[in-house]
Amino acid sequence: MTFLRVARFGAVTALAFGLASCAIAPSSSGRYPSKSDARPHAGVATAHRLPIHGVDISKWQGKVDWAALRQAGTQFAFIKATEGGDHVDNRFLENWYAARSAGVPRGAYHFVYWCRPAHEQAAWFKKNVPQDPDALPPVLDVEWNGESVNCPRKVPRAQALAMIDQMLKEMEAHTGKRPIIYTDITFHQEILEGEFNDYPYWIRSTAAEPHHRYNNRRWTFWQFTTTGRVPGVSGDIDRNAFYGTENQWRMFVQSKCDPRDHARLEPLGVCRDVDPVQTASVGE
Repeated sequence: MTFLRVARFGAVTALAFGLASCAIAPSSSGRYPSKSDARPHAGVATAHRLPIHGVDISKWQGKVDWAALRQAGTQFAFIKATEGGDHVDNRFLENWYAARSAGVPRGAYHFVYWCRPAHEQAAWFKKNVPQDPDALPPVLDVEWNGESVNCPRKVPRAQALAMIDQMLKEMEAHTGKRPIIYTDITFHQEILEGEFNDYPYWIRSTAAEPHHRYNNRRWTFWQFTTTGRVPGVSGDIDRNAFYGTENQWRMFVQSKCDPRDHARLEPLGVCRDVDPVQTASVGE
């Protein structure tokens, strides 16, 4: 998801519900036969059997044909917005509004730069990401920046956790939704194990199922390949899967909250109310 990996809502809520329930019918080539992978890995085969798939997008994908992406069965997209305290992805707003026009539920993500104070990064995100009540929750992307020219260093665990905590709170205040934490195997092992358990996690695992790589971490989204191929995008793209059923996805879109946490977090004002007709068969 970083800028260094080069190979890298609907207008109304009712529209989002409709989109969430649409999917390409299963076939011998998988649930989404128009999508593929340039370097498929047997270790993540279970991801292809999950019913809800999406992508993450940045300027490195170039011009995106969002209508084609949607037609291919893409049910969500996370779009890079900001990085550090002074960088905006130069295709963010183009992708942000084009995704909405095409009917693809989308959320914005911020890539953390460990050499910049957390309050400056939060302020930058708030300055550049529109407040859209129909958008998916925002994402805080936390990884080490080891290949960065200007800031390759790691920070102490306590400092990293404090920065993350501050940015999560400010992103939630700006969007009205509890943010999603995106992370990779190394950062999770060194910083995040046992932390921020009231937040949904989006984890990267491209060669094995998540439970083989993440110790006791429940996940909501799984990035299972960085070499995906999808109509509407030229070249490689990250592909992702939502953990649950189509009904659970509808509940997530409506409540902006992991359905497994809804009963516990709704009284705290974290999750929005849900339509019982839309979610009658959602299970725990």
